[in-house]
Amino acid sequence: MTSDTPSEGKTGSSGYTYADAGVSIDAGNALVKAIAPLAKATARPGATSDLGGFGGFFDPKAAGYKDPLLVAANDGVGTKLKLAIDHDRHDSVGIDLVAMCVNDLIVQGAEPLFFLDYFATGHLENGVAERVVAGIAEGCKQAGCALIGGETAEMPGMYAAGDYDLAGFCVGAVERGEQLTGEKVAPGNVLLGLASSGVHSNGYSLVRRLAADFGWKLDRPAIFDQERLLIDALIEPTRIYAKSLLPVIRDGSINGLAHITGGGLLENIPRILPDGAHAMIDANSWGQPRLMAFLQAQGHIEPAEMARTFNCGVGMVIAVEAQQAESVAARLSDAGETVVRVGTIEAGAKGCTVRGSQGTWSATESWEATHLG
Repeated sequence: MTSDTPSEGKTGSSGYTYADAGVSIDAGNALVKAIAPLAKATARPGATSDLGGFGGFFDPKAAGYKDPLLVAANDGVGTKLKLAIDHDRHDSVGIDLVAMCVNDLIVQGAEPLFFLDYFATGHLENGVAERVVAGIAEGCKQAGCALIGGETAEMPGMYAAGDYDLAGFCVGAVERGEQLTGEKVAPGNVLLGLASSGVHSNGYSLVRRLAADFGWKLDRPAIFDQERLLIDALIEPTRIYAKSLLPVIRDGSINGLAHITGGGLLENIPRILPDGAHAMIDANSWGQPRLMAFLQAQGHIEPAEMARTFNCGVGMVIAVEAQQAESVAARLSDAGETVVRVGTIEAGAKGCTVRGSQGTWSATESWEATHLG
C-alpha cells in the first residue's frame, strides 16, 4: 500500500533549509572570506586575484604578451589525496594540484598565467579546506601564476566522511612561433633530467597497495631516512619546474620537454618525439633515490615496471642540442635544479628505451625496456 504522505521527514511549522540537506551556505561563505587573502597573495601582472565574481579576468597585454597562443591544462592529485586525508596532511596536496597542471604547460613552452581550482566534499570542514587552498596558493606562487577563482562543492552523500577531491585548471601563454612542439627534437640531441622531489602525484594506487599489504607504519621514521616519517617522505609535494625552465625556453635553448607523470620515463618521453627519433635512457647515469629503491624492494618490482610506473627520480626530461647541453645544465643548476645527463636521441622508431646494467635498480642482470610511441 502506498501513500502520498512521507512517513519520515521534517516536522513542525518551519520549512526545510539547505542546511537540513547537509549543505551550509554560511560555511561556504566563511570559506570564501578566509581564502580571499590567500588568493590575493598570488596576484601578478594581468590579474588581480579578487574572488567573488562569476568568473576571473586576465589581461595578456598587461602580462607583456603581444601575440600569444593560450595553452590550457587540467589535472588532479589522484589517490595521493587518500594518504593526505587518512594522515592529516592537507597542507601540501594543493601544491601537487598546481604542479601537475603547470608542469604540463611549461613543456609546451607556455608561462603559467592563472589557475582555478575545484574542491568537492560531502561535508565542508573549513579548517581542512583552508589548508588545502593555502597549498594551492603556495603552488601558484611557486609557479608565478595567479589564483583567480575556483569552486567549492558541498555534496552530501557523494563522498565518505572526511573525503574530498580536487581538480585544477591552468591557462598559460606563449608568443606565437615560440611554442615547444617537439618537432625540433632530432637524433644527436642530448637528454637532460631534472630531479624529482619524490613520487610526485602518480603511482599512488601501487604505493597504497604496498602500504596495506606490508603493514607499513607510516607514522614512524622511514627505514631509508631516519630523519623523516615515512608518511612525510611519501607525501612530499610535486616539484614545480616552471620558473627555472622558462628563461631557458624563451631564449630557444630547448628543443623539447617531457613531464614524467603516469607512464613513467618509458611512455612520457615519446610524447614529444617526431617520427624517426628514439630516446635512449641510461639508468646507470643517475643514482636511484632511496625512496624509489624502497618501493621497488618492498614490491619486488622489476626495473621495467619501475620505468613505466614511477618517475624513478627524474621529474622532467629536456632535449637539447649536444653543444648546448653543458651550458643549459649549468643554467638550470644555478636556478636550483639538480641536473643529470640521462641519455640521447638516436635514429629509429619513435619511442623510448630505458636500459641498465646488472645491479642498476637491483637488477640481477643487464636489462632494458622499450615503449614505441
